[in-house]
Amino acid sequence: MGVRGGRHKAREAAVQALYQWQLTEQLPNEEQFIFDHQLDGVDLEYFHHLVSEIPMHMHELDDQLLPHLDREVDEVDPVERAILRLGAYELEFQLQVPYKVVLDEAVELARTFGAEHGYKFVNAVLDKVALKLRTAEVQAGGVASPSTL
Repeated sequence: MGVRGGRHKAREAAVQALYQWQLTEQLPNEEQFIFDHQLDGVDLEYFHHLVSEIPMHMHELDDQLLPHLDREVDEVDPVERAILRLGAYELEFQLQVPYKVVLDEAVELARTFGAEHGYKFVNAVLDKVALKLRTAEVQAGGVASPSTL
């Protein structure tokens, strides 16, 4: 399995860990989470990075999301909120990941974990965040090297 597969699995695991964090208001014990969920093929370094950084930047990420929501961030479905925060984090802080990859991954996560049409909501919000945070890349069509996935 390539880096992309491991990164995708890291994002899946991170959404689950962030969902758990949002509900319990306690950061998950990453080692216990990894043990409990048998995270085979996961890019563990990226998983650790996401799960440690996203909560630290939560307010900043929510500030990026809020102008594009029709309700308060805390009123967004918890699964979709976790996906939106992950996507906003990657758009703002993981500039080596092309914005199209961020959006595609977020949509896939929403299809996997979210409500039936939640992926449309996630895509619409993150598309607007991408336009703000990655204006030049979006306008250029998001051309990037496959090695940055």
